[in-house]
Amino acid sequence: MFDVQFITHFTASISYPDSARIALEGGCRWVQLRMKDVSEEELKNTAMHVQELCRQYGATFIIDDRVDLVKEIGADGVHLGKLDMPIKEARKMLGKGFIIGGTANTFADIRQHVADGADYIGCGPFRFTTTKQKLSPILGLDGYRSILAQMKEEGLSIPVVGIGGITREDIPALKAVGLSGIALSGGILKAGNPVREMETIIQLTE
Repeated sequence: MFDVQFITHFTASISYPDSARIALEGGCRWVQLRMKDVSEEELKNTAMHVQELCRQYGATFIIDDRVDLVKEIGADGVHLGKLDMPIKEARKMLGKGFIIGGTANTFADIRQHVADGADYIGCGPFRFTTTKQKLSPILGLDGYRSILAQMKEEGLSIPVVGIGGITREDIPALKAVGLSGIALSGGILKAGNPVREMETIIQLTE
């Protein structure tokens, strides 16, 4: 199983909900709403809109960072970055019924997340990406190889999803290295036909 996660983004002509709809129409079944620097009202309204879209398509709906909002509207889960609420604390607030993902850049991060009760890891960045400020060190294929080997040695079993500047061309190599999936964002929206681009990516991962 090689999953494709879509992290919402926007352009001059595509809004956050539009970006989610594009991913869903293209066959993606996992959407993470990531909206930085917006008002509380805008975030909640958008989250409810995107959640409704995800339900229509039978997709998993994750919200970045906001554990309280996840609980309030009943989203499927939360993704926590390294500067967000600790996973252990989020698990206490949400209980076992919600998905919790954590961002990792090193094997030590992953070991900690597993101990704290995470359900999956967003591991990166694979390469340089403009959608993230304060980028951690670039991992590349060798970085993933090394981290996955260390996990095997210690018997750690958790899905690891590659993230950060990933394009369609990278998929065969990332599958071969042993990742559980990939997360995509801006690259999809830059394509001439974003829905078709997502369809092609889904086909490549099957």
